[in-house]
Amino acid sequence: MNGIVIIDKPPMRTSHDMVYFIRKLTGIKKVGHTGTLDPMATGVLPVCIGSATKAADMLTLSDKRYIAEMVLGMTTDTQDADGEVLTECAVSCTEEEIRGAVSGFIGEIEQIPPMYSAIKRNGKKLYELARKGIEVERESRKVTINSIDILKIDGARVTIDISCSKGTYIRTLCEDIGIRLGTGAYMNTLRRVKTGPFTIEESHTLGELEDLKRQGTLESVIIPVDTLFADYPSVRLNEKQVKSVTNGVRMTYNGIEGQSYRVYDEKNKFLCISKITDGKLTLEKSFWS
Repeated sequence: MNGIVIIDKPPMRTSHDMVYFIRKLTGIKKVGHTGTLDPMATGVLPVCIGSATKAADMLTLSDKRYIAEMVLGMTTDTQDADGEVLTECAVSCTEEEIRGAVSGFIGEIEQIPPMYSAIKRNGKKLYELARKGIEVERESRKVTINSIDILKIDGARVTIDISCSKGTYIRTLCEDIGIRLGTGAYMNTLRRVKTGPFTIEESHTLGELEDLKRQGTLESVIIPVDTLFADYPSVRLNEKQVKSVTNGVRMTYNGIEGQSYRVYDEKNKFLCISKITDGKLTLEKSFWS
């Protein structure tokens, strides 16, 4: 079994929990997720199985979309609802002020990663240090907010729809919006609704996956890895050419210089991604087993 299953991660479960779940469900050890989703968060978590694990890094680099609720007037030490309250104040912002503050974060911005994150410092994860009461200096990072739409304003509670680049901390974004408004804010809920090409509509709960396993139809929801490269043109090779490619030989091919291709054999089995470099089909990433 090779491919990608889209899990609708439940709250209070880690991304690694989902890897263990799929290993147990499929009996396959070669399983990996495509970027950590906070334990409190729910939603889209693509999990790669078998040779598809080679594409995990590509999904990790892709843009994401989230629905988040932030609460104005409070800050916490974790920047979310699980933390200890640090500050409280009355909220008197107008809707216009809230919309103005939120829209000010669209584009490339600088973020300081939160202490409660999996980033490592001298071999230790920041959240491990934070739990010991240790805070260290963190360098700011550039991330891109493609769009933010306000879905609802209900008093101090504001629901936002965010499309962003990899590495964006929505908790930090909420806190920074609160700072700009002068009220403080924390992230109350977070749901990821899209990762790369995969959406929440394609996702499956753990219960649904267990039911499919019992019915013997689990493979029906495993997405072929070449779906990730649907925008690439395809190439089909004969048996001799396949042997050359799988042996690492750069093969002369009359294609577009610099273009990446999906490469298949004569039976339409997906083999790899190759790029035309100096007129030759050059391996970028293999997926044969």
